Amino acid sequence: MRGSEFAELKAFVAVVDRASFARAADHLGLSRSALSQIIRQLESRLGVRLLNRTTRSVSPTEPGRRLHERMAPMLRDMDEAVAQAVGTSARAAGTLRINTLSMAAKKVIAPRLGRFAKAHPDVVLDIVIDDGLSDIAGEGFDAGIRVGGRLHKDMVAVRLTPDIELLAVASPDYLARRGEPKTPVDLSHHACINWRFPGSGKVAGWEFKQKGKEVEFFGDGTVTANHQDIIVPAALQGLGILYAYNDDGIAEALQDGRLKRVLSDWSPTVPGLYLYYSSRRYLLPALRAFIDCLLDRDLGSEGPSKSGTNP
Repeated sequence: MRGSEFAELKAFVAVVDRASFARAADHLGLSRSALSQIIRQLESRLGVRLLNRTTRSVSPTEPGRRLHERMAPMLRDMDEAVAQAVGTSARAAGTLRINTLSMAAKKVIAPRLGRFAKAHPDVVLDIVIDDGLSDIAGEGFDAGIRVGGRLHKDMVAVRLTPDIELLAVASPDYLARRGEPKTPVDLSHHACINWRFPGSGKVAGWEFKQKGKEVEFFGDGTVTANHQDIIVPAALQGLGILYAYNDDGIAEALQDGRLKRVLSDWSPTVPGLYLYYSSRRYLLPALRAFIDCLLDRDLGSEGPSKSGTNP
């Protein structure tokens, strides 16, 4: 394969992986016009249209999909073979793309950004906050951060935090008006502030456990949203009962009395936050350095957990 042919195929895979000429051009360090010209050259050489283009989206044609299915794994294997040849002692450099929950971005990543940048000035962090469960490999991310119970089986998982409490909370004013539920069944008489999963659009059920008994509840209310910045203020303003992870905003509101916890004997803990990456990918130096920073191993610490699957 000539160098120009390899560059064309690499450009094509980058466009399909990111479903965007703009994002692929940024990744490859090219202008959009130069990338478009490369793709046109590839289509002309092969004699087939590989991409459907509109003003808002780009997607592979059927021949393009088949070519991507064969070429993408081969190119990733080549990149990883080169990275592995360089060795784990190589300098951390390049762009590191991370897909993360907003909760993890706030609690785990943001406090360490300055320290990581100072220690690894040649690494560019590209952080995408996404409360859905994205296909990190298919969308070109190097790693993701999610709650442990929602990880795919073929991922290497690194525990970042201890298990997380689920809390049912409401404002004292709401509870004074409507009363306190004693069991999950009582929630049918209450307004429930619901969480909608980004991506799928499904409304999350409320899972309760007590003495081996499990109950899943779906309630009605006046507010449904897919972000903490909406559902927590809704609870603070007395619009209903909220069932959510114990993040900083809820913990502070409980401490100062703006929220009150209910159904505490029914509310379980769930697996904590994990960083995960494809088991089929070689661990790049930049990602290893990022993991060490999140676990505070770059400070000589063993990290916040010893029970995760550490690389």
